[in-house]
Amino acid sequence: MADSGGSEFYWSSAAGELVGRRLRGATPLRLSMVRIFRHYMPVQLLLLALAEAVVLFSSIYLGAAIRFTPPDLERIKPIWPQGLVFAVVILTCMTTLGLYTRETPKGNWSYYAKFAASFMLGSVGMALIFYIHPAFFLGRGVFGIAFLIALSGTAILRMIFFRVVDQEALQRRVLVLGTGTRANGVGKLLHENASGHRFHLVGYLPLSAKEHYVDNGKVLKETDSLLSIVYKHAVDEIVVGVRDRRNGGVPMTELLQCKVEGVEVTDLSSFFERETGQVQLECLNPSWIVFSDGFAHGSYKYVVKRIFDVLASFILLGLTFPIMLLTAFLILLESGLPILYRQERVGEFGRTFQIMKFRSMRQDAESDGKPRWAQKDDDRITRVGRVIRLLRIDELPQIFNVLRGDMSFVGPRPERPYFVKELAKDVPYYLSRHTVKPGITGWAQIRYSYGSSTEDAVKKLQYDLYYAKNHSLFLDMVILLQTAEVVLFGRGAR
Repeated sequence: MADSGGSEFYWSSAAGELVGRRLRGATPLRLSMVRIFRHYMPVQLLLLALAEAVVLFSSIYLGAAIRFTPPDLERIKPIWPQGLVFAVVILTCMTTLGLYTRETPKGNWSYYAKFAASFMLGSVGMALIFYIHPAFFLGRGVFGIAFLIALSGTAILRMIFFRVVDQEALQRRVLVLGTGTRANGVGKLLHENASGHRFHLVGYLPLSAKEHYVDNGKVLKETDSLLSIVYKHAVDEIVVGVRDRRNGGVPMTELLQCKVEGVEVTDLSSFFERETGQVQLECLNPSWIVFSDGFAHGSYKYVVKRIFDVLASFILLGLTFPIMLLTAFLILLESGLPILYRQERVGEFGRTFQIMKFRSMRQDAESDGKPRWAQKDDDRITRVGRVIRLLRIDELPQIFNVLRGDMSFVGPRPERPYFVKELAKDVPYYLSRHTVKPGITGWAQIRYSYGSSTEDAVKKLQYDLYYAKNHSLFLDMVILLQTAEVVLFGRGAR
């Protein structure tokens, strides 16, 4: 420790070695998450999307160059708009089918089916664009060759990509401070989905706890300074997993040394938010909510979201109106009137409103007057109702709730007052989900299956809190694209 003008600068031999090692480039580059409009996105997947955009765009030029042999530069030069449109259409289809999520292709046949389906949908989309806007038309020969190049090029790129990102050298090396139940959550995260997280758990560093609630094989026995341990294990990030940070529970001076040396220091709540896309209740405390960013509201954000809601609602209404007419006819044919089902739900700031849905159950579904969650293979659901629930068609009349301003297009699922009252008694922070308008679709709906119990409500609340904290137009667009995957593959429907 040296003195300079009354200021203290902490240094150690380990720190000097660490800095020297980094300046010499010996520490490998490890990729993590980037935050776009408050929503966490894996850097690896963003780089994959960028690389695939280049392949898709270039395939149009390669297709034209192969088709016109020798290459006719005058015919090839002006086709960049077609290349751009082709890249956007295919990338949108791949995003819609969930090909830019943490899902990996290893032993997963549905992944390959979705990859092939994205290109088939893309070809249909391009055909529609050629019909609507003939200026974008490409000859069948050029498009056919470009399509094969794009399909094989992205397939090879993904094969290489998933081999590379599975290497430990590219994963962030995480050290957890603490060995209690909170810290154990990091290990559980990897155990539950080892291929879905891009970090390597170096181990747990015990502080003052006498008992360990983590894997003993991962507990570090070292007694060196924290910075020395960080250097020894090439740690990229320290996660503070200690519940009591007062009375010397956390070595703040040593954490400061690590921080100024470029090691990321993260609170456990923020770590889980980033890695899981949810705000975990068991790691949550009021001070984190108060001092963390997010939960922002403002007139500008409200106006932008309202314009988005109205435009999206009119587009969806135009696209699905024939389906809604057919659904109404089938419901009338099977079980008579009423076709629509109205029910009181809790909206923004606790205000109630009447939600509209296509009736999917018998008229006497709740003849005893007691509200009940829909269960798997619920005998109250009609034959038509089972189909429209699976395809989420029963939700379409909620478009009119959005246009009236009761709901947003994207937001937490609106619950009935009875369930809200009961859940608020048992689930902490439950009412916080009402700080934003409920939605037809939402972050919880695409990330978790249909809820039918208090435990399910807790898990969905964690996603709802993430949305309430980080909602933006960008996140709404991500949710809308992924909703299409849920509808196509029937995930979460009941």
